[in-house]
Amino acid sequence: MAKKMWAGRFEKATDEAVNDFNSSLPFDCRMYKQDIEGSVAHSQMLAKQGIISQEDADKIREGLLSIMEDIDTGKLTFDSDAEDIHMFIEEELTNRIGDAGKRLHTGRSRNDQVALDQRLYAIDEAYEIMSLVGELRDTLIDIAKDNLETYMPGYTHLQRAQPITFAHYLSAYIEMFGRDMSRLEEAISRTNISPLGSGALAGTTYPLDRESVADELGMDGVTKNSLDGVADRDWAIEISSFASILMMHLSRLSEEIILYSSQEFKFIELDDAYSTGSSMMPQKKNPDVAELTRGKTGRVYGDLISLLVIMKGLPLTYNKDMQEVQEALFDVIDTLKGVLVPFTGMIKTMKIRKDNMEAAALGGFTNATDLADYLVRKGIPFRSTHEISGKLVHYCIENNTSLLDLKLEEFKKFSDLIEEDVYDAISLKTCVEKRLVTGGPSPEAMKEYLNGL
Repeated sequence: MAKKMWAGRFEKATDEAVNDFNSSLPFDCRMYKQDIEGSVAHSQMLAKQGIISQEDADKIREGLLSIMEDIDTGKLTFDSDAEDIHMFIEEELTNRIGDAGKRLHTGRSRNDQVALDQRLYAIDEAYEIMSLVGELRDTLIDIAKDNLETYMPGYTHLQRAQPITFAHYLSAYIEMFGRDMSRLEEAISRTNISPLGSGALAGTTYPLDRESVADELGMDGVTKNSLDGVADRDWAIEISSFASILMMHLSRLSEEIILYSSQEFKFIELDDAYSTGSSMMPQKKNPDVAELTRGKTGRVYGDLISLLVIMKGLPLTYNKDMQEVQEALFDVIDTLKGVLVPFTGMIKTMKIRKDNMEAAALGGFTNATDLADYLVRKGIPFRSTHEISGKLVHYCIENNTSLLDLKLEEFKKFSDLIEEDVYDAISLKTCVEKRLVTGGPSPEAMKEYLNGL
């Protein structure tokens, strides 16, 4: 078993079960690049400040970069006896370059070191997730631009309500994902602050230049309180909160994809490459990508709750409980990346059944409000027109017909003010095109909105 870097205080070796229980290497090994990048920047600063020699700093840099290359190529594998990625790399470095490697940890603690590594890793992953969300949003924008006049029913209570377009429907999710990207940008800005130099909790007596290390790492500044620098995991909770809201939006869209691809709706058809079948029923085509996305939403929620519960009762500053933050955060990141790639592919390849969408809009009395508005323009108060329109809908239901299929004399049984122009007034085309208000479904309003993105 490898000797612990902190073993000087102890007379007995760590129990093997405790060593296994305590070790974080199986999951924090993914941060080896960030750990090395932070250590290179730290060692160069130590030399610049005259704390170690430039010769030792150069040896440290060369040794660390060789370790990174060997891990990248598989030449170096992780030692299962190592306590964590930080100790593994430092021990390997010392084995390679001798006493110079023992000088690397001058002026820092694993407390501020791990806090830095986690932030750097989260930022790298967050930018990748930002790109994936952006690709999904761009996909929706492209589909929307091709469906400015694809009529469909809009729903309230899952009941057909008013006619909209498929472009208008998709733009609701375009807005949601836009807000998600904005939330992630803000989370990144609060994550991209360096805690290195906070030490274990009270900084250090060495004349560190914390700002130069942050600048070297491309970070926006340094933490202002050493206690908070090592104890803060708000940024991890914030990223997980963003992820939970994003997954909620993906889950809502998944629910509608599941509904709209069913035989009962037939609004869309999913591509074979993004569907699965049944081992028993040969006719089945299942929307598994959407269903798994909906299911994994609960998993991300669970990770967020785990983070909140882990942190809620911890006294300042570092406590070993915080090691658990990594697994929850890593699971959030892995889940998001695992969802977004196939989800975007599913959206890109789905077929839109325009005929079925329009038939549903025509058959659900979605133009009843427009009939009421038509009568308002004839001088009847809205509350009265609402009642007249409702009675006409009831009449249509009783006679198994639609408003557009009624004869003019049938309309006039309910109001003498209804004229031949009613048919144009309550056509799907008019119902949609007249809704020119900002945020409305008219092709003109939608084109302006989409071109402004």
